[in-house]
Amino acid sequence: MALFQSINESSQPRRGRRLSRVARRRCLIWTFLLSTMSLIYLSFVGSALLHSSLQEKLNGEVSLYEIIKKKSGNFDDRIDADKHAFDGSQIFNNGTSESTTSHQTIIQIVKISKDKSHKKHGPCEVSFTKSVEYLLHPENYMNFTKFSLDYVLQEQHYSNNSMLQPKFGGHQTLEERENSYYARNETLHCGFVKGPEGYPSAGFDVNEKDKEYMARCRVAVSSCIFGSSDFLRRPKSKLIGTYSKKNVCFLMFLDELTMRKLSLEGQVPDDEGYIGLWKIVLVKKLPYTDMRKTGKVPKFLSHRLFPSAWYSIWIDSKMRLQTDPMLILEYFLWRKKSEYAISNHYDRHCVWEEVDQNKRLNKYNHSAIDEQFQFYQSDGLVKFNESDSSAPLPSYVPEGSFIVRAHTPMSNLFSCLWFNEVDRFTSRDQLSFAYTFLKLRRMNPGKPFFLNMFKDCERRAMAKIFHHRVENTSSPGTSTIL
Repeated sequence: MALFQSINESSQPRRGRRLSRVARRRCLIWTFLLSTMSLIYLSFVGSALLHSSLQEKLNGEVSLYEIIKKKSGNFDDRIDADKHAFDGSQIFNNGTSESTTSHQTIIQIVKISKDKSHKKHGPCEVSFTKSVEYLLHPENYMNFTKFSLDYVLQEQHYSNNSMLQPKFGGHQTLEERENSYYARNETLHCGFVKGPEGYPSAGFDVNEKDKEYMARCRVAVSSCIFGSSDFLRRPKSKLIGTYSKKNVCFLMFLDELTMRKLSLEGQVPDDEGYIGLWKIVLVKKLPYTDMRKTGKVPKFLSHRLFPSAWYSIWIDSKMRLQTDPMLILEYFLWRKKSEYAISNHYDRHCVWEEVDQNKRLNKYNHSAIDEQFQFYQSDGLVKFNESDSSAPLPSYVPEGSFIVRAHTPMSNLFSCLWFNEVDRFTSRDQLSFAYTFLKLRRMNPGKPFFLNMFKDCERRAMAKIFHHRVENTSSPGTSTIL
């Protein structure tokens, strides 16, 4: 018994060692199996994610197909799809080394496209005058093309068509539209058109006290927020000189919805109606359901809102002014001998590109964009040619968030014409800018319009740019050619 016990005891360690070796082998096998399964799973998920990412990049990129086609001669044989619907699924086929080369080409192009889309734009140095203290209005500056403009204030011909309702822009015919492009003494549609007696207001109603204040302005800086689409961004007070604070009107147009939203955020006008430098003007009965189109009223029609003003500056609500307005006037108008100043777009210069971008991002009803664009092409609009040194503008697409203008006859006419295009067609004013300018220029060969299209980086130097609170809500509907 003692011997058995001794043998049994002496054999226990050896059995334990055998069991330990077996356990280790089993553990290694299970570890290997789990690792293999994990790698297979991660490979599958990674491929799916890459496929999804490439699909997002490739969808809608018409030009990408053309580039790939040049890089790989037999690409059509491997991808049986229309170039507008290319989805990149062939990247993951079990192809040869030839297909692998094409796949690498696709990935490289997508990477280049991504880098280009994230191109950064910043401000550049602008040689503003150091102070406004000794700033003098230049002699003979306002010696531009002279003629007299009057505006259609009320329409009287509804009796022939009982279906017509008051329209803020009026019911301008195509013949009236064509004649309005001549720079001459004339009466034209330019917003604020009332209906016949007994009809309701067409919109953009402002109280009489605010109208009186606006009528006294000689230099006006204005902006607007409708539909609570943005935050209220005050001009940087310490960068605005004493002279401008006393002599320049800073007006912010708001609707009732925005006013309520700002009040909830603690931004309430003081007893005189100011929030910071902004004089708050409440607008009732907005003329359009499309908030973007409503915003074009103060943007383009400052000469109507401020009838006694010599100059006006428009700044989009996504921007915070950080330059003295008088320095802006001196640099962009007086020094350049211009009557209208607007920056070029930071990325696009041809209307064809702008049309594609608006449709790709669903900025407006596609049929309405097509209708407007086809109309412009039929009336002579051509593509922008960067290599043409005689081009009348450095770009046919503006960045309209900052506009500086003198209230000269030609500047006022251009503003009315541009507004009428927005009223008739879509609210995407970048589509109508070049057409309006070129048509005005073509129809008045002996009457120059001095428009200064400055660099986008200069725009960024004057104001800090933010993102909008939300996308403007709108009901674009369709445009109508009448």
